[in-house]
This record gives sequence, structure tokens and C-alpha cells, in this order.
Amino acid sequence: MSVIKNHIVQLSAYKPPLEGRDPDAYTLLDFNERTIPVGDSIRQALHQYIDSGRLQMYPSYGDIVERLADYAGVDSHQLMITNGSDQGIDLVFRAVAAPGAEAIIPGPSFAIYHQCAKVEAMSIVEPQYTKQGGYPVDQVISAITPQTRVIIVSNPNNPCGTLVSSEMITRIADAAPHAAILIDECYFEFSQHTMVPSINDLPNIFVTRTFSKTWGMPSLRFGYLMSAPENITALCSVRGPYDINQMAIVAAKAALSNPDDVTAYVNNIMQTSKPLFEAWLQKTGIEYWSSAANYLWCFPECARDVGNHLQDQGFLVRPKMYGDTLGLRITIGIPEQMKSLMAAWEKIGES
Repeated sequence: MSVIKNHIVQLSAYKPPLEGRDPDAYTLLDFNERTIPVGDSIRQALHQYIDSGRLQMYPSYGDIVERLADYAGVDSHQLMITNGSDQGIDLVFRAVAAPGAEAIIPGPSFAIYHQCAKVEAMSIVEPQYTKQGGYPVDQVISAITPQTRVIIVSNPNNPCGTLVSSEMITRIADAAPHAAILIDECYFEFSQHTMVPSINDLPNIFVTRTFSKTWGMPSLRFGYLMSAPENITALCSVRGPYDINQMAIVAAKAALSNPDDVTAYVNNIMQTSKPLFEAWLQKTGIEYWSSAANYLWCFPECARDVGNHLQDQGFLVRPKMYGDTLGLRITIGIPEQMKSLMAAWEKIGES
């Protein structure tokens, strides 16, 4: 008999398809990552830290919370740093779950929400996004019960890119004052939409963000969470004192000192590459969901064959199911990468 809780023994681990992701062999358009390297200032800061002879020391975070708070437009008491946004998500689930608790997780969405809920033995209610209706706000509100402890708002949602309005989120927060409204803003720099200004008015909202996407540092695992000061104080009691590694802090400080790099990258993706790819999809008659982020969920005929062809041509994209229908979630790269992708796609059927 295992000493581990029975419901955890029965879980399966979240295993993203990481095998074979060689950036020298493929253009990586499958994980919504930044598709070009980070700027020189970040690399130089990391080299300098390594050469400083301090790797043997425990992390010292300095003023990173204050600098992030200034960037995000919140008070430093309303923000905590986390080991990627995944840790922030996990902390909220751990802090609010109770026996018999329910989580409302509209789907399809990011697998980590389900993983965190199942670890806490929560029941999951899963209203569905639709292309026409977007986030199922009415179904979410109808599903709220006294046992509801977490409601997910992935904003914009992965894989469909759907954005949820501030008015909808406020309706949900008002309808469930006893529940944590977890708003995942990991694509904030792309969408420029946030619930952060409502933190003072809605004490049950929790906003998570990451440095894994626009900032280009998923390997360093750095994120942050914003909420009412009393919530931050409580969650800091759950998070460990050294959960964030020093290399992540060094890189984040360098990135925050050079925000123009991120601004230029975001503008290139959202104002040039994305319209270019959308126009091509429309021209070729390939259905896709409108997206507020750096990816499009596309539904070509014979999607699996298309994905295999693109891989043969040197492009990795991510298969994602919508009910019984397979789509391809495609990260938007810089214009040159998207032009190459479209050219490779057009070779389908050529002998």
C-alpha cells in the first residue's frame, strides 16, 4: 500500500511534448515562446553574475518586488514573486481548497489548472468556450455553488486566444465573493488587457503573470502574482523563502532595465507578423479563432497531416483538440519565420 494519498497516486503527470525540440533543427512554433533570443543586456548580466563567485550563496532578491510593482502599476504589498506563473497558480489552489471544494475551469484551457485542482482533490466543472460566444460567462456564473473555491479566467485563453472583458470578470467576482477568481495574464504584454486596476476593489481576485513569454526566459522560471495585500501576506507564508533562483532575479532585473527590447518584439509580432499570417489564413480559407495573444488556433483539413508536413519542413506546431476536432495552435514568430512557415505550408500536395 502506498503512503501517498490515494487520489494523488491515481493522477497522471502533466507531460508536455518536450522531446526532440531542437532549436537548431526546427523553428519552434509550438510552445508560444519568444521565437528569437533575449537581448544582450540579459546575457551579459547572467555572465557577470556567474563570474562574480556568488553561486554558492542563497538568493538575495533585493528590490525586485518594488521594480516589478512599479512596472505593473501596483503597490509592492500587492505583489509577490513566484517560480514561474505556475507556482502562483498552484499557491492559490493550495491556499483556498477545502474538502469537497469545487473549481470552475472553462475549457479547453491550460492543463496546469486541472493538475492543481486534482492534487487538492477538487471537483472540476468545465463549461466550454465557443468560437462565437467566447468565454462562457453565463454558464460559469450558473455553476457557482457554496462549494466553489476557485474560478479560472485565462486571459487571453490558451489555446484559443479568447479575451475576457473586465466587465465579465467583475460579474464573476461579485457573484462568487467566497471564491478565488484566478486571472492568468501570462500573455499580458501581447494583449495589453489587465484586471490589475481592480485589485483594490475586488479582494477575491488573483492575477498571475510570467517572464516566460514576451520576456523570453521560460528556462529560468520567473513569474509574479498580484492581489490584495492580505492575500499576498498569506500566500507568502505558503511559498518557500528561496523558491525563486538568483539567476532568474538577475535576468529579470536586466530585462526590466531594458523594456524597449520587449516592446519592439511585441510590436513586431502583433502589428506585422500576426496580421500577415491572418491574411494568409483568410486567403487560403483556413478557419482559425481570433486571438489576443501571440498564437492562432487553426483548423485546416487533415490537420494531423499538415502538422506532420510542417515538421518535415522544419517547423514544430502544437496539435490541440476542440471536442472531436483537431486543430493546430501555431505560435506567431517574427515576419521572416512566418513567411517561411507559409511557404512550407503551401508545398503540401506538391510532388
